[in-house]
Amino acid sequence: MTRTLASYLAGRWQTGTGTPSALSNPATEEILAHTSSAGIDLGEAMAFARAAGPGLRALTFAERGALLGAMAKAMHGAREELIALAIANGGNTRGDAKFDLDGAAATLAHYAELGAQLGKARVLVDGDAVQVGRTARLVGQHVWAPRPGVAVHINAFNFPAWGVAEKGACALLAGMPVVAKPATATALVAHRLMELWAPLLPPGALSLLCGSAGDLLDHLRGPDVLAFTGSSDTARMLRSHPRVVAESVRVNIEADSLNAAVLGPDVSPGTETWNLFLADVVRDMTQKTGQKCTAIRRVLVPHDRMDEVAQAMVERLGAIAVGDPSRDDVRMGPVATAQQARDVRAGIARLAAATTSVFGGDGAIAPVGVAAGKGYFVGPVVRAAADAMACAPLHEHEIFGPVSTIAGYDGQVATAAAILARGGGGLVTSIYGDDRDWVGGLVVLAAGWHGRLYLGSEKMAAQSPGPGTALPQLLHGGPGRAGDGGELGGSRGVHLYMQRCALQGDASVIKGLLA
Repeated sequence: MTRTLASYLAGRWQTGTGTPSALSNPATEEILAHTSSAGIDLGEAMAFARAAGPGLRALTFAERGALLGAMAKAMHGAREELIALAIANGGNTRGDAKFDLDGAAATLAHYAELGAQLGKARVLVDGDAVQVGRTARLVGQHVWAPRPGVAVHINAFNFPAWGVAEKGACALLAGMPVVAKPATATALVAHRLMELWAPLLPPGALSLLCGSAGDLLDHLRGPDVLAFTGSSDTARMLRSHPRVVAESVRVNIEADSLNAAVLGPDVSPGTETWNLFLADVVRDMTQKTGQKCTAIRRVLVPHDRMDEVAQAMVERLGAIAVGDPSRDDVRMGPVATAQQARDVRAGIARLAAATTSVFGGDGAIAPVGVAAGKGYFVGPVVRAAADAMACAPLHEHEIFGPVSTIAGYDGQVATAAAILARGGGGLVTSIYGDDRDWVGGLVVLAAGWHGRLYLGSEKMAAQSPGPGTALPQLLHGGPGRAGDGGELGGSRGVHLYMQRCALQGDASVIKGLLA
């Protein structure tokens, strides 16, 4: 008999009624659990979380940071159990599972440390005081204060731990209660995390909704924050929700993004920078089976290097075993759901109409250690476009799986920047080169289209975590197609859940308030 996942709402575990949704093992298609939110009073859940706000905001940053530290320690204590759940429910290899879970724990620890640094403060100073009167007695001072609402987090299926942690860490440190809704298909990890965290937090500080969002958004109010990671279609629906519009609810979106890697014309085969470029591209294709919002989809290469890059990628990808992710000899597992597999194959077919095959064909594969016909497997696929600018499908649709396209360009900064812009805005683009003038020129032209630019070079190669790692110190978000949002980035991620306010008055009074 499969288990039933309850939601943790209004301070208690609640099981929904009605027809449940199934959570499966994507390698074997075995049903692991069921869940439903039907019949649960989400208005009560939001009211309970809202009522927890004053107590959470009464804590100092250091006290709220200590809560995050306790959450990180609880994760470490249950690490092996959580890894096993991630392998079973997410199609993750052990390495993929660790990437998600360790990233989540590291993010919580980072914001715990930030809380300790902020100490006894309850508001954040924003810049220096400015004289606004005839003398220095009358000043103005901008501050950040906690918003008196609830943070509603709707997370994607690919990072069930990191998604909850990166949004939750920033909101809780800011003093805002959280209602988190993980993607149903991969909710086992988030559910177990809630079991670990619930005893550590004040009642109502963190709630978990397993199953459909139901009428959750109907209970939003003006001071609330809605943060979403997922498709641009769903993002548009959330932004236009009547309650969001009527109450001017703050919305943060991290959506589909056609991230790119650009190889500079100065980079030759066999160099440190060349090897870094290849390692990053292949890792992004295969880690989490390419199901990362930061994964490289467009690989821009000078025309005279295309054959060499293609050959090198074929050699590396050919050595990667795809199959049952619980096996030690497997490097890449299945995509997360049957629908995801169908979407990836449809995307490959669309791209194939405008490109040529380099590796993997249509993604069909015989996975290692899996019964015939079972599992949601798509093998690594590399396509090639001789003219990057002319290949429209390359810039119009993200294939959220192990698929990348090598596209040729003339090596010029202006051309590379124009091709990047065709993507309409991205989370991250990787630029590989040791010619500082060339790299600097591309940075100036490309930065306005991206939330982050990763600059790969010989000098940093040995320390690089890769462009696909969202670091808590740096902004995670991007303009345009990427959603025009921003998470993490140290204190910047906390600001999302705070209100900037200008204080105007006697200098000594304001200084005393902020001491």
